[in-house]
Order: sequence, then C-alpha cells, then structure tokens
Amino acid sequence: MTPVLRMENVRKTFGRNVVLRDVSLEVAPHTVTALIGASGSGKSTLLRCANLLEEIDDGAIWLDDEEITDPRADQDAVRRRIGVVFQAYNLFPHMTVLENVILAPRRVHGVPREEAERRARDLLDRLGLGAKAGEYPDRLSGGQQQRAAIVRALAVRPRLLLLDEITAALDPELVGEVLAVVRDLKADGMTMVLATHEMAFAREVADQVCFLHNGTVEEQAPAEQLFTDPRRERTRRFLRRVRAGE
Repeated sequence: MTPVLRMENVRKTFGRNVVLRDVSLEVAPHTVTALIGASGSGKSTLLRCANLLEEIDDGAIWLDDEEITDPRADQDAVRRRIGVVFQAYNLFPHMTVLENVILAPRRVHGVPREEAERRARDLLDRLGLGAKAGEYPDRLSGGQQQRAAIVRALAVRPRLLLLDEITAALDPELVGEVLAVVRDLKADGMTMVLATHEMAFAREVADQVCFLHNGTVEEQAPAEQLFTDPRRERTRRFLRRVRAGE
C-alpha cells in the first residue's frame, strides 16, 4: 500500500542551525502518526516541510506517489490536498465562522457557494458548532475557535491532515473537546500527523509514534510499544521526565 506521506532523509537548516537531520517517515492511509519530543526537537518544522511551507535542504517528500519536493511539482496543487491546523487558530476576525470555512473551497477549489455552504454547515453541525455559524471568532471560546479551524481544514476534503500542537494554546478545561474531535476523525479514517505534548492522548489515538530529539527520529514504533517498552534510552529518559511533570 502506497504511503500517503513519505519523507526520505529530509534535512532542514536555518542558517547554521540544523533543525531536521536526515528524517525519514512513512504514514500509511487511514492512520494517525504522533510526533513527540521536547520543544525545539523539530516537530513543527517537520509538519511545515510536509506542507511545503518550508523548503527542505536535502532529501525528498512524497504525497501518495508524487514527489512534491521535485522543483517541477505544483506547490499550490499540493497544498490543496493537505489540511493544516496550527496552535494559533488563524481565523479571519472580520469573517463569520461560516465565511471562514467556505473561503478556501470557494476561492481555491472553485466550489459553488451553495455547495460550499452546505458542506460547511454539515461539518459545523458535526463538530458541535452549527449554532455558531453566524458568529465572529471573538465571540467563541478557545476550544470553539480551534474546532472551527479544524472544520476549515476539513472543508477542502484533504488527503492528509497535519495538526501542530492544537491544544497548546487552550485552557486545560477546553483541551478535551478538541481532542474528542481528533478521536472522531480517526474513527472516520482520516490520515493524520499530529505534533503533541499530550502523551496519554498520543498513546490512545496514534497508530505509530515518532520521538524526535535534536532534529532526528530517535525512535519510531507502534504507540503501545513506544510508551510501554521503548527501545532507546533517550526515549525512556524523555518519557520519565514527562511523567514526572504530570
């Protein structure tokens, strides 16, 4: 089965700072891959490279069977197949929730307004935001804004969904409602890569977990194996520190 996302020996530097060092990763269809690791380990940069928001210095990235880092690849067409949700909601404050959601389907994908609105309302209903379609973002809680950002990413029917620390900016009581959405997406078979500091959630929802350390994939394994019997001492130390801080 062709991976939805494949990264081979990806290297990314910012000046003299090497952020990703020969990273290789495969994400199978309908699976969830969790990226864990300390701040600065390269998780967010990996996601930004996967969506071509950052240009890699070496290696290659494939989406399905297309090498998207080939200079001849249509980067805009690639980005239309990938949904991204960041920890900052990035909703347009002057637009209602519905207007935020239908913007990309209409402007980028050319979907007729009536069809875009119908799908947007269906998604908003499903994620518990149907009554908020006409509200502006500043009238929503942080959890509602993050759910709206997820709806916006889903509205373009992405082949791959990238989630970058989507609970990091939320108050603790709002984290659960956003994670519940990710659980539902997994149940629907959405292919996802998520960077997270929520270890219990990563263990529950991920099919595979990648522990990044100083820009390298230190260990990659099925979630249950990595959390119960990690092979690498550095992974064990990281997990001990995380558990001690809980």
